[in-house]
Amino acid sequence: MPRIQRGDPKNRKKRRLLRSQMTPAERRLWLRLRAKEFLGLKFRRQHGVGPYIVDFYRPERSIVIEVDGDVHAKELQGLKDRMREEALRNLGLQIFRYTNDEILTNLEGVLEDLRVRLVS
Repeated sequence: MPRIQRGDPKNRKKRRLLRSQMTPAERRLWLRLRAKEFLGLKFRRQHGVGPYIVDFYRPERSIVIEVDGDVHAKELQGLKDRMREEALRNLGLQIFRYTNDEILTNLEGVLEDLRVRLVS
């Protein structure tokens, strides 16, 4: 498995800004993932991996959780997402995607899906 690249230092301010301006869905999920509250696992938020900033990252298992808003349904953004996801997978990362709507309307279902994926 390739070594995961540290986040680009040029993105440090952007990562901090994203942490302070999380979407409602990101904030809701973070409240359940932070401080090892979910299965005792440590997650980082708005973490840099090479040139990318991922929503949530679990370095010990090379797992990325992405929270997608409506903009990700657009064709051009979908293409960018696929290219980004391929680059992250080439680094040996597993990517789990959830929509804002899934998190806001069915957080327990999202957490159960994560639980199943992380335990297996």
